Amino acid sequence: MPDTSPSALGPREVLARYRQAMLDLSADDLADLYAVDAVHEFPFLFPGMPERYEGREEVRAGYRAAWGASPARPREIREVAVHEGADGEVLVVEQIVSGTFATTGRSFDFPGLLVIRVRDGLIVHVRDYMDGLGVAHATGRLTAVAAGLGAPS
Repeated sequence: MPDTSPSALGPREVLARYRQAMLDLSADDLADLYAVDAVHEFPFLFPGMPERYEGREEVRAGYRAAWGASPARPREIREVAVHEGADGEVLVVEQIVSGTFATTGRSFDFPGLLVIRVRDGLIVHVRDYMDGLGVAHATGRLTAVAAGLGAPS
């Protein structure tokens, strides 16, 4: 039987589990892939999301809240390309998340890019480039999001 303990998992195996957790909308399965002190960043504007999660438990709580509030139901993550970093820890992942909105039945396809660093079988850092304005448009929230861009925080 193959060793599937976290330290035995390489970046591609962690990516496969990451994608499955996303499809299952399982914040627990997703968070369990992260190191205790991992960082997950959202460098692009994504309405309703923070700029970053610091630590496994923020990842767990943040995704639980986001997925609980979202009508988006992913059904597939199509890999466009995966580029391996020279150090063996980094993957740059181009992908398209497809699914439907539970509220309208409309389908969606959102492109994204992940830069993910895996060390000792756990995610230690992610830069998650999502099309947040595309999501806002598809959910009918683009006008409200645009109006809020100039609002003081």
